[in-house]
Amino acid sequence: MLGRSQCCVVLCVLPEWRKVPEAGRGIMMPAVSGLGGRLRSATEAEKDGVPVFKFPRWRLKGQAIQEVVTQYKATGAELNVLPFCSQFIPMEVIDHPRHGSIIYHPSLLPRHRGASAINWTLIHGDKKGGFTVFWADDGLDTGPILLQRECDVEPNDTVNTIYKRFLFPEGVKGTVEAVRLIAEGKAPKITQPGDGATYECIQKKDNAKIDWNQSAEALHNWIRGNDKVPGAWAEVDGQKVTFYGSSLVDNETAVNGQPLEIPGASQPGIVTKSGLVLFGNDGKTLLVKNLQFEDGKMIAAAQYFRSGSSAAVELTEEEKTFAEQMRAVWESILSNVSQIEDSTDFFKSGAASMDVVRLVEEVKLRASSCQLQNEDVYMNTTFKDFIQMCVRKLRGEDDEEELVVDYVEKNINNMIIKMPHQLFINGEFVDAEGGKTYKTINPTDGTAICDVSLAQISDVDRAVAAAKEAFEEGEWGKMNPRDRGRLIYRLADLMEEHQEELATIEAIDSGAVYTLALKTHVGMSIQTFRYFAGWCDKIQGSTIPINQARPNRNLTFTKKEPMGVCAIVIPWNYPLMMLAWKTAACLAAGNTVVLKPAQVTPLTALKFAELAARAGLPKGVINILPGSGALVGQRLSDHPDVRKLGFTGSTEIGKHIMKSCAVSNVKKVSLELGGKSPLIIFSDCEMDKAVRMGMSSVFFNKGENCIAAGRLFVEDSIHDLFVQKVVEEVKKMKIGDPLDRSTDHGPQNHKAHLDKLVEYCQTGVKEGATLVCGGRQVQRPGFFFEPTVFTDVQDHMYIAKEESFGPVMIISKFKSGEVDDVLRRANATEYGLASGVFTRDISKALYVSERLNAGTVFVNTYNKTDVAAPFGGFKQSGFGKDLGQEALNEYLKTKAVTIEY
Repeated sequence: MLGRSQCCVVLCVLPEWRKVPEAGRGIMMPAVSGLGGRLRSATEAEKDGVPVFKFPRWRLKGQAIQEVVTQYKATGAELNVLPFCSQFIPMEVIDHPRHGSIIYHPSLLPRHRGASAINWTLIHGDKKGGFTVFWADDGLDTGPILLQRECDVEPNDTVNTIYKRFLFPEGVKGTVEAVRLIAEGKAPKITQPGDGATYECIQKKDNAKIDWNQSAEALHNWIRGNDKVPGAWAEVDGQKVTFYGSSLVDNETAVNGQPLEIPGASQPGIVTKSGLVLFGNDGKTLLVKNLQFEDGKMIAAAQYFRSGSSAAVELTEEEKTFAEQMRAVWESILSNVSQIEDSTDFFKSGAASMDVVRLVEEVKLRASSCQLQNEDVYMNTTFKDFIQMCVRKLRGEDDEEELVVDYVEKNINNMIIKMPHQLFINGEFVDAEGGKTYKTINPTDGTAICDVSLAQISDVDRAVAAAKEAFEEGEWGKMNPRDRGRLIYRLADLMEEHQEELATIEAIDSGAVYTLALKTHVGMSIQTFRYFAGWCDKIQGSTIPINQARPNRNLTFTKKEPMGVCAIVIPWNYPLMMLAWKTAACLAAGNTVVLKPAQVTPLTALKFAELAARAGLPKGVINILPGSGALVGQRLSDHPDVRKLGFTGSTEIGKHIMKSCAVSNVKKVSLELGGKSPLIIFSDCEMDKAVRMGMSSVFFNKGENCIAAGRLFVEDSIHDLFVQKVVEEVKKMKIGDPLDRSTDHGPQNHKAHLDKLVEYCQTGVKEGATLVCGGRQVQRPGFFFEPTVFTDVQDHMYIAKEESFGPVMIISKFKSGEVDDVLRRANATEYGLASGVFTRDISKALYVSERLNAGTVFVNTYNKTDVAAPFGGFKQSGFGKDLGQEALNEYLKTKAVTIEY
């Protein structure tokens, strides 16, 4: 039996080792390459006080290193648990514990013994897969079986998908169960059968080359069995190309596309809009989604002939004639160039913008079907690239790909809404790695709206790579700022055309009242994109007089340049508007974007992605990744190719992001964080307006409002009347379906938030505050909470200091005439996002606004934000600005240039 004081030693790292029974635990690290993730697990073990031993090796020249063995034996191990690496461990360690050693192996032994078991399960086309926990012996995966668990192998499984779906999570449970069986003295030892045993080699890049003389199913199994590591490859156009994302396809479907010669294949592949179609020697087909070239660049297979990595188009005789005609045109324009070579650059040879117009018109005269835009010339500046581009247009090969959207459609709110639900990466809607999904919930009734793709780390890396290429190599980075503004204006127009649909999606996904969603969530988003579209061609530097380097002179000037790839992480209270506030400025500055919407409200962000693509924004400029903050947000914070991260959310998470951004690559950060905004109401206020605006300051958008008045200070002489009027108005509020035009108050965003509000109000009551009304969940389906009013709130109370982020009005009195004292109380918080004051005395209003320590001060109004006015907080409410001209600076860097002459 394993007791509390005895030891179960994990050699390498058992994933989720915390689940090992109540025995002592230790981790010993052998020298195995590729253990980066496991080493991080060892770090986590150290944090929990679990002994961790790290040695470069167990053996030297075939002999166990006694120092290592001695330290191992000192742990008093009763059992060793090994995740498929027994070949690195000396037998005197394997055999030392009283209970011996057990090993996790990712196949159904005796099938697929050896190091690449998962690969070979797929390569052989096994219908069943699984794992084995067995007793270690001196053979290679030959010991007696303790337990096995099996699963179905899905037709398009890869190593990653089957590992993440079954082998990892169930393997953890199975290994823990094995330890428990040993601890209880119930662990079997079943001799492995000899029949059916197989040993296969370790899969490496060298032996992963594709043999094309196989059936389509065998080719598919080979490609998926090597996906992602080491990667099945073949020679294409003289270079090694690796194939990823294989699936079998229906042979009855007609295949239309451009042929691609592949040496050794039974017939050429076909590059289609869906990917690269390949043929087996049985005439059946498979589809490959992605290709990777020797330089590491990965592209969608559908983009092969546009990637710049394939061979140039070979010209027909007629096309050669056209090319010579165009060479003559170039010679007439570039009269200073003696001979036009393939490498001649149009602009480096002296061409200007008028020459571009002439060149476009010359092409129209000679080939009316080749309709060029000025941008085509700017993007293809050498003669060779220009001719290749023209020929592809003449052949019809450059037609824009149709945007393929797998909509979820619903007939709701007197319209049919069409909602994308997949990740948006590099201009395409795609599934997450492994087909991971989750359900997004309608807070009105708690039912699922649809399944949404759940981004994984590899998806983040793909999105960042696409954004980086779009910025560094694509047309977005080379585009004239005015043309960039034109595209953003077009995007705003499309959003306006779809505003009712966007508002409906926002209402069912976030619980926003439809009329508010139409005016604010969507309406202000449209205004934001239009505002920043106008800034695109007005971003400029300055000239600066400096000390001259006499007798020479100097010219110093500054340039404002985009940051590059920017990550944006937004909250769930205003899903589309928070996207707009950050993304519009980011795009106007010329950056590319990878955006993570809140996991609970992804749908308007995905609809926005569709509209951005239809507006003509180039591929890779905008990428949308629904997913968890711990995975997607963390990877964006850590990613070395992300140069700026904009975040709106809690102060706690903001601090974590700031730290990660600093440690990773010191990326620029802007943070809009928590708040506890004070609203001071003096006795000389206009009472009816103060009541109306005071209610709006708290109950606007169900209280899910970053600048909501977290605490109202009401002068004692009017306190009771103010509370009376507020309660009267609260009782008139209609709580109900956000799509009902008469509804004032919709559901809270999600169940966990509703539960926090209930707990928040219970805390207020326990501390002695007076609950005047509300404070409870509404007894109906969905996540509805009553508008709530507390009075007699003292400064020390929890609800006086902490944000509810819900429809909870916190009212405290202050004595007449004690302006400085109420200011002291209002500023006695670590937050400083917004604030407000109501008074008819302009001198008092100015005095108070000067002394309130917050990024925004409202006087005789509240929630009055505008796209032209900067928005952001002080102290632990963050730093950096959204909206207004200042927001552009968050996404720009300043370069100083000094010239001596």
